[in-house]
Amino acid sequence: MKKELLSPVGSFEALRMAVFHGADAVYLGGKKFGARAFAQNFDEAEMKEAIFFCHLYGVKIYVTVNTMIYESEMLEVLSYVEFLYRNHVDAIIMADIGLMKVCHEKFPNLEIHASTQVHTHNLKQLTFLKKLGVKRVVLARELSLEEIKKFPNDMDIEVFIHGALCISYSGQCLFSSLLMNRSGNRGECAQICRLPFTLLKNGKEMETEGNYLLSTKDLNTADRFADLMNSNITSFKIEGRMKSPAYVGFMTNFYRHLMDHYENGKEFLISSKEEKDVKSLFNRGFTSGNLFSKKDQSLMNQITSNHQGSYLGEIESLDSKKIGIRLHEDLHQEDGIRFQKENQGMIVNFLYNQRGLLISGAKKGDLVFVDNKLGILAKGHVMKTFDKHLETEVLTCDEKKIPVWMQLVLKENFIQLKISDGVSEIVVDSDLITKSKNCPLTKEVIQKQFGKLGSTPFYLREMNISMKNDLFMSVRDMNELRRVGIEKLIQKRTYREEAVIQEEVIEHFSYDDKFLITASARNEEQIQTILSLGITEIYVDDYAMYQKYQENGVIYRTNRVNHFGKYHKATRILAGESGALLADPTEQYLDYFFNVANHFTADFWVKQGVRRICLTPEMNEEELSCLLSHYSSSNPFELIVYGRLEAMVMNHCLIRMNEKLGDKCKACKYGDNYSLKDRNGKIYPIKMDEFHRTHLFYYDCVNLLQNAKKYYQLGLRKFRFEFFDESSNEVKEVVKQLQNILKV
Repeated sequence: MKKELLSPVGSFEALRMAVFHGADAVYLGGKKFGARAFAQNFDEAEMKEAIFFCHLYGVKIYVTVNTMIYESEMLEVLSYVEFLYRNHVDAIIMADIGLMKVCHEKFPNLEIHASTQVHTHNLKQLTFLKKLGVKRVVLARELSLEEIKKFPNDMDIEVFIHGALCISYSGQCLFSSLLMNRSGNRGECAQICRLPFTLLKNGKEMETEGNYLLSTKDLNTADRFADLMNSNITSFKIEGRMKSPAYVGFMTNFYRHLMDHYENGKEFLISSKEEKDVKSLFNRGFTSGNLFSKKDQSLMNQITSNHQGSYLGEIESLDSKKIGIRLHEDLHQEDGIRFQKENQGMIVNFLYNQRGLLISGAKKGDLVFVDNKLGILAKGHVMKTFDKHLETEVLTCDEKKIPVWMQLVLKENFIQLKISDGVSEIVVDSDLITKSKNCPLTKEVIQKQFGKLGSTPFYLREMNISMKNDLFMSVRDMNELRRVGIEKLIQKRTYREEAVIQEEVIEHFSYDDKFLITASARNEEQIQTILSLGITEIYVDDYAMYQKYQENGVIYRTNRVNHFGKYHKATRILAGESGALLADPTEQYLDYFFNVANHFTADFWVKQGVRRICLTPEMNEEELSCLLSHYSSSNPFELIVYGRLEAMVMNHCLIRMNEKLGDKCKACKYGDNYSLKDRNGKIYPIKMDEFHRTHLFYYDCVNLLQNAKKYYQLGLRKFRFEFFDESSNEVKEVVKQLQNILKV
């Protein structure tokens, strides 16, 4: 199976670097609806140019439309997808299930890729996405290679191989949204996980190796790349749409080198220079990630969340004005350095030799001096965090050239030119050739004129000429024939068939309009209290509690992560991920982890048999009103109006790593309470599940009770409590508060 190298693109210069350094495909975003809202991205004119550029060079182009879509945006996003479809992008990467469904019907030839935001991590989910018409799945980064190998080959599988990692399962993080009103599900992540935290045990601070407890290292699979090449993975994806063009070019070239060596049966060894350059471009420390290791220590860098660079040398002398560094590697003006002990960095604007003279660069082993403008006080390691020479080297690469073969047949009053690039072939001819009077054409002249391809994306690999003697054609006419031929070849390389568009299928559904209060409970006392208040729709994630109280109306709440795809038998479930819906429960409801925010998605799930849908807590009143106004009389929605929400879920046990409890950790069974404290003193509770996954909860409760009457007037009929550690009296108080407000 031919493997694909997929490179990130955040600007047109990055696009050029990806294409010229050997990418098979690129992924990029427009000005809206992409999961990297703060990249430069592409407007519609730039997008057309990017599509043409990629197709000219035989590179596929995938566009991200992978954010959660609000109801108010649906017409705009469909119009944008149609624009991309009509302009022949090779695929669109999507996260919204309803958008996938309607686009698959409306644009039948559109290739859809399921973004990593879809949270795909088990076989049942793959089966579900295939039925939806998805061609490729970008798998969750928490899967191991062994798990991936168990998936069938009936869908393309795309996997990240290099770059930044999220500590939370993608599409399952609300941290940035809750804390700063910047939604990671809408491309606005504020990277809260890169900030320092303190670990608390039963309210007391614990000693940890560094305070960056949620900060992962960067993914680097180069050392295990042969294992990836031997797998069922279709596409190898480099992360980095926010990275520089030099980073994109270098990393594309680096993995292109590894792939080509493997495919040609050659041993591929990574040179010490390549290893150093990879580090200097960007790294927070490297990990092979969950693909190859489940050990928490290999995944995390708790010391710092900054770019570490490559080792440059040691501080040998130090005063208030100058820092003397003994170089382990070359250093030049405009390079970036970081003083590791002080964790401070700077650009080397002025570089001095031992005589105090300004120099432009120095070699390994030299003692050099830089200005102490940061007030560095301690000796220690110095790292190179930016290499100006490396950037220049990458950015000044040769433009990619495509080999072509030409065949010329010359007769009196007839000349025919065939040009082939190995896939496409064009033919042009002319009658502007006559019998020569005194200056006959030679093969050398013909070769010279038709081989002039310098400003085009092509170079001449071979030319065959069949000609009669005593013929004449002007240089101008030969150049024009060549120009027309090249133009036709470009048109053929970039041509795509006209896009087919179908009428949208409009469906209508009827919903239960009954007023209902639901609640999630975490212990038996809460269950009994809630039942005593007349609430019978109670969600519990403890299967034993579900079995005990199912006759009282309790509903089993499935885990939002299920790598194994095996589920407890339950007649009624609140599904945390899509695979649970294929476990054949009698009644099924959707939890808020599905990020439902528009009627396309809601109606799709209803058609699958879902009876009730908890809306995303990221929905504001304006968007809620817009969504509810789509439904004339009733709707399938419930909304959390009070409770503590999960900020993120991690395939990483914070407790096991920091308590140093080893692989047989049972900290979650000991009854201790763990939490994280941020720089502002806010406390975020931690719960661990049986698979040592960490569930991190927000520091405060969402409380929308005062808005409940307004929501009811807008058409909402189902109101949910998300209880955490509330006492029986606290549960009674908030439930009665809602009942008094609504009086329904």
